[in-house]
Amino acid sequence: MDKELRIIISGGGTGGHIFPAISIANAIKAKHPNAKILFVGALGRMEMHRVPAAGYEIKGLPICGFDRKHLLKNVAVLFKIWKSQYIAKKIVKQFKPMAAVGVGGYASGPTLNVCANKGIPCLIQEQNSYAGVTNKLLAKKASKICVAYDGMERFFPAEKIVKTGNPVRQNVLDNTMTKEEARKSFGLNPDKKTVLLVGGSLGARTVNESMKQHLDMVKNADVQFIWQTGKYYNEEMNQAVKAFGDIPNLKVLDFISDMGAAYKAADLVISRAGASSISEFCLIGKPVILVPSPNVAEDHQTKNAMALVNKDAAIYVKDADAPHELLHTALQTVGNDSKLASLSENIKALGLKNSADVIADEVVKLAWGE
Repeated sequence: MDKELRIIISGGGTGGHIFPAISIANAIKAKHPNAKILFVGALGRMEMHRVPAAGYEIKGLPICGFDRKHLLKNVAVLFKIWKSQYIAKKIVKQFKPMAAVGVGGYASGPTLNVCANKGIPCLIQEQNSYAGVTNKLLAKKASKICVAYDGMERFFPAEKIVKTGNPVRQNVLDNTMTKEEARKSFGLNPDKKTVLLVGGSLGARTVNESMKQHLDMVKNADVQFIWQTGKYYNEEMNQAVKAFGDIPNLKVLDFISDMGAAYKAADLVISRAGASSISEFCLIGKPVILVPSPNVAEDHQTKNAMALVNKDAAIYVKDADAPHELLHTALQTVGNDSKLASLSENIKALGLKNSADVIADEVVKLAWGE
């Protein structure tokens, strides 16, 4: 087709929204190199620097969520919503998109509302097993709804749903290192079993505390650890390790840019239960202990985790129990080869491949009215 393709992609706030959004954009560009893609995000959120780093233009809206604890502050929030709607109208009028994609997060509300009201077809991508508030509100106006879990008819009109899975970071799938090479790249013993702890891009207090409180157990274990603390907690955790003394089987990092290498190095991963992370574990068949964050809307991380646990595809440790249970469970699991093998087999059976390509095709069909 020679027609110019113009697509708006909106949403963000967390890596779990941003990584799929960028993956969808990359898939569209791979199929249609001349496509024009514009992102719309929330000012002050991580998409405002992650998206340009991936090579795409982004416009920011001054939007934020409602403050449920301090109701009077919501007067300012209402003004920001109104202002964001006004700015979104100007962005859409100027860019003239042929289709819009919403990946969840504050910014996708005003952007997709404006597009839908102008008759521009909209696709929303819901990463979680429990639909987010913004996507539930947008569902009536969307033409297509791409999901990763069964049973999403609870939230969305069944005739609009396409089960695609969640797009994941390409470097996770493309890594060609051997397990030994990956461990060496982190300065670790290539022949020793390895546990990887990740708490999302910002870090997870409970996962970090579970390590900090048991550094003696870490040092005495016959396995090694790669510990991504997140930037907020890195200094505190490094100081705790320094105060404890030398732990040669522990590598502490604030952020891991090459997650493909980290996953390849690991026999077992300890992680929050964000939808994008779970999709990555499914596609690479990685045994995982999930510690869902209790601080997310509608407790959707626990629901994500249980969708796997109920199929014997992951191990669940409750956030409140993690400080005294998590490390014991990890050491017990990583030492059990048959358990690791069954977890790997069961989680891999849940993976949906080529999600970004499938979603990109749906977006293009909407743009060209097919």
